[in-house]
Amino acid sequence: MKGVIVAGGLGTRLRPLTLITNKHLLPIYNKPMVLYPLETLKASGIDEIMIVCGKEHAGDFMEFLGSGKEYGVKLSYAQQDTNNGGIADALRYAEDFADGSNIAVVLGDNIFEDDFCEPVTHFKGGSMVFLKEVKDPSRFGVAVFDGTGKKIVHIEEKPNNPKSNFAQTGFYLFDNRIFSVIKELKPSHRGELEITDAVNTYIEWGELAFSHVKGFWSDAGTFETLLRAGNWAAEQKQI
Repeated sequence: MKGVIVAGGLGTRLRPLTLITNKHLLPIYNKPMVLYPLETLKASGIDEIMIVCGKEHAGDFMEFLGSGKEYGVKLSYAQQDTNNGGIADALRYAEDFADGSNIAVVLGDNIFEDDFCEPVTHFKGGSMVFLKEVKDPSRFGVAVFDGTGKKIVHIEEKPNNPKSNFAQTGFYLFDNRIFSVIKELKPSHRGELEITDAVNTYIEWGELAFSHVKGFWSDAGTFETLLRAGNWAAEQKQI
């Protein structure tokens, strides 16, 4: 399996910091944010990784990470043409890189304590998402379960009235059909190709599995969550 780190966007919620550099190069305690998803993929047994980033700071990623040799991985890069195309739009740039294989996708601002070695190793096809119970589910894609609570029947994107407290975190597994799915997506009301819509296609096919994330998880896309992730990383360093 190959890995993709989605590291585009303008990071508007973190301005003025992101007027200087890409959000994913901001520090989480003692290292740039992008190293956390890179280490998540590596800990899951994935060492061929593509970073999809915007054109403004693409050179900064390459200058910092290079070939990936220093970090024990082999890196490729793709430049997303638009900064507001959405996660699914960014992912479509990885089709040639995937070369027919399954892919693991991680958002560049997601910080995980857990690794995904077991689900990555046993993934056979379809799609798999990873959930975490949160206090503010309206910020995320939210899982809607059937009456048994054992099957996801829909993912709602940032709902005003969430039907559960289980957020879809920024780690996904897809078989190679994801690229065909993305080509059929229509922009949402936000003007983006939503990864949630792609996941819902797999739900319609009856081919979505899910698991729960253990340990700490946070995005780092706001000042509050950037601080939270940094404080967690500092505590881990002390331990």
